[in-house]
This record gives sequence, C-alpha cells and structure tokens, in this order.
Amino acid sequence: MYTILGIIAKPMGWLLGLLYGLIQNYGITIIIFTIIVKTCIYPLYIKQTKSMAKMQDVQPKMQALQRKYANDKETLNIKMAELYKEEKFNPMGGCLPMLIQMPIIMGLFALLRNPMQYISDGDMIFAFHESFLWIEDLSQPDPWILPIIAGVGTFISFFMNKALNESNQQTAGMMKMMQFIFPVMILWMARAFPSGLALYWAVSQIIQIFFNIHLASIRKKMKREKEKEAAKKRMKK
Repeated sequence: MYTILGIIAKPMGWLLGLLYGLIQNYGITIIIFTIIVKTCIYPLYIKQTKSMAKMQDVQPKMQALQRKYANDKETLNIKMAELYKEEKFNPMGGCLPMLIQMPIIMGLFALLRNPMQYISDGDMIFAFHESFLWIEDLSQPDPWILPIIAGVGTFISFFMNKALNESNQQTAGMMKMMQFIFPVMILWMARAFPSGLALYWAVSQIIQIFFNIHLASIRKKMKREKEKEAAKKRMKK
C-alpha cells in the first residue's frame, strides 16, 4: 500500500517543493497546490456528471428489461449489452472517475500528513513548521477553526452533490447518510492531522462547492437539450 501511495505522492511532493521554491510561503503553497490538483481532476467530475445523467435516461429501459427477462438471466445480460451499445452507455462510466480520484486523494493525504517521507529537499523541513494566518505551526493540528471550515465545506459539498444525483435511487440513501456522517468524520480527523493537511481539505471543499455549481449548470443544459430533442421527435410524428 505504501508503495502505491509513494508512486502517487512522490511527484506531488516534487510539485509541492517546486511551488514552495517560487512562493516561499508554505500556507499559500498548499492553497495553490490544491487549486492545481483540483483543476487537473475536474474533467473527471464532468465525465461523471454526464455519465450519471445518461444513466437516468437509460434506467427506465433497463428496468423494463429486468422485468421482462426476470427469469432468464442469460437473455437479460445479452439484452442489457445490446441496450448499452445502442445507447452508447458505459455502466462503469460513473464509477471510473471516482476510482481514479481515490488513489490521488490518498496520495495527497499521505504526502501532506508526512511530507518528509516523500520530499527530499532539506529546505522543506523548516517550511512545514511555518506559521500561516492564525496557525503558529502548519505541522501541528489546529484544534477548531480549520477543522470546522473543512467539516462545513464537506457538508455543503455533499449536499450539493446529493442534489445533482437526486434522481439516482441506488445511491440516494447512501448519499443522505454520508452527508451527515462524513463531515463529522472530517472535522474529528482534522483536529488530529497536521494543519497543512486540514488546510488542503478545507480549500479543496471550497473549490468543490464552485465545481458543483458549474456541474449543476451542465446538468441543466443537458436537460434542456434532451427536452428540445424530445419536442422535435413529437413534432415529426
């Protein structure tokens, strides 16, 4: 596990050291670093959003096939494959972005929780202990302010994400539960983690809120286009 995290954390550590060399402020470096990382993985969020929207369109047809071939699993699988091909839908499309993001997030956590394990630059030893705003030492936990920001940001982000996928019955229950549990977990863990890691997560969730606003506009645009296509088909009839 550490080997896999190291493969991801090492290049991120190089980027973190490069940014610090230019900025010379560890707190601002983490903020810029977070913006760069989140921007790089944003296309995955867009792909996931489009895939979930497509799934909502295909779902009624899937359910109809499941009812029709409930007692014939082999035929059901064949018909499902035909449906996916016809609709140009990949059932793994909504999961793949998340699977790609998870090792990136885990690598970031490993890097910012124990940076000296992945960064060999000796000058960075002092950088990790710099003060930032009200935080006296970014290598030490911040008891309340950053954890609360991280927890509230996570709650808002989850709430918006749940709204984006509200018509997905398969994940609605889990999302509703995680909306309350995960922010509390983040708040609790952030009180024990280095402030640098808590700062990364807080900034990350604030950025995610803006991402979700844009993703919501994409979903609305896709819905309008779908309605226009449906209207054109009715007019042709």
